[in-house]
Amino acid sequence: MTIQQAQETVDTWIRTIGVRYFSELTNTAILMEEVGEVARLMARLYGEQSFKNTEKADTAREDLADEMADVLFVLICLANQTGTDLTEALRKNLEKKTGRDAERHARNEKLQ
Repeated sequence: MTIQQAQETVDTWIRTIGVRYFSELTNTAILMEEVGEVARLMARLYGEQSFKNTEKADTAREDLADEMADVLFVLICLANQTGTDLTEALRKNLEKKTGRDAERHARNEKLQ
């Protein structure tokens, strides 16, 4: 699925199953909530934080994928609502990063 197809698929889902988009402000708050859920799992899977007794560590990687998909879904909703073409935005962003960071990372001793 391309980014454009994802934007179209999410829009169709919202209009047929979701009834309508939440407001941009509500979706921004939901996005922050979903990013927090990704952060919580990352801290437990890759950081020093341990799982609580009630959490299931054996399904955490599947949960992480699901939470990342939630982040992507809400981000796509916001892009659709604001008229942002994510394909073009990502292309421009990579172009900017390439020009800015063409040699910067290669000279970074921490990355060697």
